[in-house]
Amino acid sequence: MIIRLSPEGAPKPASNYAQAVLHGASAQRLVISGQVGITADGKLLEGMEAQLRQCWANLFAVMMAAGFEKKHLVKTVIYVTQPGQVALSRRIRDEALEGLLTASTYIQCAGLASPDLLCEIEGEAVMD
Repeated sequence: MIIRLSPEGAPKPASNYAQAVLHGASAQRLVISGQVGITADGKLLEGMEAQLRQCWANLFAVMMAAGFEKKHLVKTVIYVTQPGQVALSRRIRDEALEGLLTASTYIQCAGLASPDLLCEIEGEAVMD
């Protein structure tokens, strides 16, 4: 069973995410490597918005290949290399998750594996 928590004793989340996600230790756990804005045929998309959308699409493709559904996603970490992208990232995350709350971390960093990569999203999914 997965329980999403935003308790009274902790600060209210700044956007649509849970402060924590509780799951039973007997569940299947899928740890998903960082997904970048490259399509399955190897094309790097241009611009932050396009890359963020592709990151989410790639994350869900990996989950589906392992037999997981979107509802099983419990944690995401979003890395961006450009300042001032939090509002865009939140909007695209909210669209991608369709109301699902996950534990979430947003990190602005100096760079990723290639200077052409503007963002990367990693995740964790749990299925009872």
